[in-house]
Amino acid sequence: MISSLRGTVLHAVSGQVVIETGGVGFAVFVPNDIAHTAVVGDQLRLHTSLIVREDALTLYGFGDLDELEIFGQLLSVTGVGPKSALGVLSHLTVDQIAEAVTAEDDAPFRRVSGIGPKTAKLIVVQLAGKVQPRVATAPVGAPETVVTDQVVAALVGLGWSEKVAAEAVAQTADIATDAENESVPALLRRTLAAMGPGANRG
Repeated sequence: MISSLRGTVLHAVSGQVVIETGGVGFAVFVPNDIAHTAVVGDQLRLHTSLIVREDALTLYGFGDLDELEIFGQLLSVTGVGPKSALGVLSHLTVDQIAEAVTAEDDAPFRRVSGIGPKTAKLIVVQLAGKVQPRVATAPVGAPETVVTDQVVAALVGLGWSEKVAAEAVAQTADIATDAENESVPALLRRTLAAMGPGANRG
């Protein structure tokens, strides 16, 4: 069992990276945010799951153990295979998945390519009680929460995945001024500037 990999990035495309370690290059399927931020020549460490099939041995890699655990839990859901589970983790963070399951809301899963209404419902039902958000939810109606949520929604409308959008907005909000964090247009402009015109929308 290959449980983790650490090595030099040789190649990175949407959904996959090749990591060289010990003179061997390993192709690893990864969430889009990892593939988009991986830099050829840099070191990268991934927590991995080896999926064994009759005709192939396939590695799936994640940035932290929580993502790896959620990947395994998604695979336990009827009708969810490795590619579908990876698709979920490319579009939603661990906390977004947990929050959707806790709220019995299958809508976020239905927006993932390859996940139909029936499978989305099964994810919510079969993961109930197995996943919990890692951080406390901010009070409903908190001004900054409302602003950041609206900025995330705007970025999703522009083509970015919820996961990429949420992470970008969170990073920008940490360095933005109080005035920017209270204004949807201001925070959106700053986030777009930070992401850059050539940002990959995943």
